[in-house]
Amino acid sequence: MVRGPNAVVVRLSVNGTLRNLLIEPRVSLLDALRDRLDLTGSKKGCNQGACGACTVWVDKRRVLACLTLAITCETREVTTIEGLAEEGAPHPMQQAFVRQDAFQCGYCTPGQIMSAVAFLAEGHAADDADIREWMSGNICRCGAYPNIRAAIRQVLDEAGTGGPDATA
Repeated sequence: MVRGPNAVVVRLSVNGTLRNLLIEPRVSLLDALRDRLDLTGSKKGCNQGACGACTVWVDKRRVLACLTLAITCETREVTTIEGLAEEGAPHPMQQAFVRQDAFQCGYCTPGQIMSAVAFLAEGHAADDADIREWMSGNICRCGAYPNIRAAIRQVLDEAGTGGPDATA
């Protein structure tokens, strides 16, 4: 816990739970989630916003948690990979990633899943070219891209429409 002249209380709503944190204003959302709240699903990859491993949602929009200050998320809803499951059941995208073997080392997987669910909800996916484009901010160093696209297509196919309500 930070106890210095610059520490402030930041109220974050994370996965539906309101949390108070005593942190310095410069603490990133990623560091607050991982180091202060023990939500380690979001990964610190490059810590420069280039890899997407830290992707979370703020008010249902994709953000790079390593580039977002925690203090800017007050009064907003933060959702992490830990909050994606509903009533203990994995989200359909999580299930599809398992069925399609859409991960190898798994380091990028939480960010990939959070980004995939969000862009489908935004109504962007139509074909592999669109999936590649909308997922381009999430890098998989293992090269599991064909399986990642297959998992996303599976969710689209199972939803029947592929529209914004398909994954909501």
